[in-house]
Amino acid sequence: MALDAPHHAAEAAGAHGGIPEIPNVITLLSHALHDHPVVAWLHHWENLVFALVVAGLLIGLAWRYARQPHIIPSGWQNALEAVIEVFDKLIQGIMGPAGRAHTPFIGTLFLYIWCMNLVGLVPGMKSSTSSLNTTIALAIVVFCYVQWVGIRSNGLLKYLDHLAGSPRDVFGWVLAPMMFTIHILGEFVKPLSLSLRLGMNVFAEDMLLAILVGMGLAAGLALHLPIGLPFQVLVLPLVLIFSTVQALVFSLLSSVYISLMLPHEAAQAHH
Repeated sequence: MALDAPHHAAEAAGAHGGIPEIPNVITLLSHALHDHPVVAWLHHWENLVFALVVAGLLIGLAWRYARQPHIIPSGWQNALEAVIEVFDKLIQGIMGPAGRAHTPFIGTLFLYIWCMNLVGLVPGMKSSTSSLNTTIALAIVVFCYVQWVGIRSNGLLKYLDHLAGSPRDVFGWVLAPMMFTIHILGEFVKPLSLSLRLGMNVFAEDMLLAILVGMGLAAGLALHLPIGLPFQVLVLPLVLIFSTVQALVFSLLSSVYISLMLPHEAAQAHH
């Protein structure tokens, strides 16, 4: 992982306030062509660029294997169907049969976050989820989706009544504006807390990999080797596990927030 670029790694660390970071292809282009306006634009929006690359790959993969599915799946189609089936069972286990309608959203959320987490392991790429700009954007999407489910499932009046604390007496109506504000903040804080956890964990993983790469480069130079020692390989299994767990936690807790907006009748029927 960029073991042959010690000078670029050092420059990248200096450009980010001393925070260790493995240079990606945009960073390397920025150092080589720092005066080029297109490269400067790419460098400024690199998190968005890598997020769009991952989205494009997932869209292309889904389009390739969903437009003409085989009756007997194999290869990528079989793997995608297996992932969808597992997620469908997990979501229905949380929300009951009504959860199937939300499998596309939650499954896409998991795959997108998971791939963005792991793409940083590819030389020249970067995990966009290491930036709070990306994870907070995901939190806003979840917030909007959860509120849309609440309005669609309960109706606008029952949705507003729930946010206002379901006032049934004079005292309740007096407190309704405060309860409404608290509920709105609470609805946003729930996915926001997930975004902070996701962003900080992926950032810490990337920083750990960068430190190990730097140690490997220093060891290689000390031993007069043409390349550095791959110390980062030692933690790759942990990075794979943590990246998967973080994507799973974000997605499944999002499904819990959605289930809380479903009508009580659906929850009682499930139990």
